[in-house]
Order: sequence, then C-alpha cells, then structure tokens
Amino acid sequence: MIEKVSIIVSKGSFEGIYPALIMANGARNEGIEANLFFTFFGMDAIHKDRHDHIKVATVGNPGLHLATWAGGLPGASSLMTKYMEKQVQKQDFPGIAEFVEMISDTGAGIYACLASVDLFGMERSDLIDELDDIITVGDFYDMAAGGQIIFT
Repeated sequence: MIEKVSIIVSKGSFEGIYPALIMANGARNEGIEANLFFTFFGMDAIHKDRHDHIKVATVGNPGLHLATWAGGLPGASSLMTKYMEKQVQKQDFPGIAEFVEMISDTGAGIYACLASVDLFGMERSDLIDELDDIITVGDFYDMAAGGQIIFT
C-alpha cells in the first residue's frame, strides 16, 4: 500500500496543475500523506497574483486535437480555458486557489522550490498563505524519501 506521495508541479498551465491537485486530493481522501512541490512555471499555482489566471496551453497540445497553427490563433487559449473552466465546474471541482487551500486544510504539505523562487525573483510575500515552506531540491528529496514521487 502507498503511504506517501510527493507530487512535483512544474507546469503553469490548466492541464498541468489540475491533475496534480486532483491526485493530491485523492491521496488525502485515501489517508495517504501528500506533499506538493511547486517548481518552475508550476509556481503560478501558488503565486497570489497569478493563481486565478491560469490558462490552457493550446499551442502544441496534442490532447486538444488541434493543428498547432489553430492553437496559436488569437483568443484560442482564452476560449479553451473558458470551456475547461465550465467543464470543471460541472464536475464540482473548485478553482485552483480554492483547491490548493482545500488540499492544505487536509494536512497536505505545500512547498515552493527555492531555486525557482530565486530564478523568478519572487519573495515569500508573493506566494499564498497556505505555503508551508520554500525548500531546496535536497529538502524535497529528504521529505519524499520512502514514498512515491509523481512528476506532472
């Protein structure tokens, strides 16, 4: 039986963030310890000014079954994002900010990558209140030891 999962969130797109949140929530619902480690563009999910503005990546996204040029048309990303937001609402999933808060409330760990914070010139005050800590990759590995690591 799985006792612990550590989920790395590296993509800042709608389809990159939601799967990680769904998996963390599912783990907590099953009594599995869960930690989310946000790095690179995944940091947008825990950035106070950005977490409500996450978009679907339409260019080069094979899951959309669109020609690459069609995904690059003006408004394509916004249109697909609105569509996916409606689909998520139909499933009664919360928005990203609320979902992260809900997962944090279950006892899951919410962590930011120190290298990404430094790379993007962020401060602790830029990030959500639910953030447990800003940690190094080594700290993440120590925390993840003995469990499953999932990279999204």
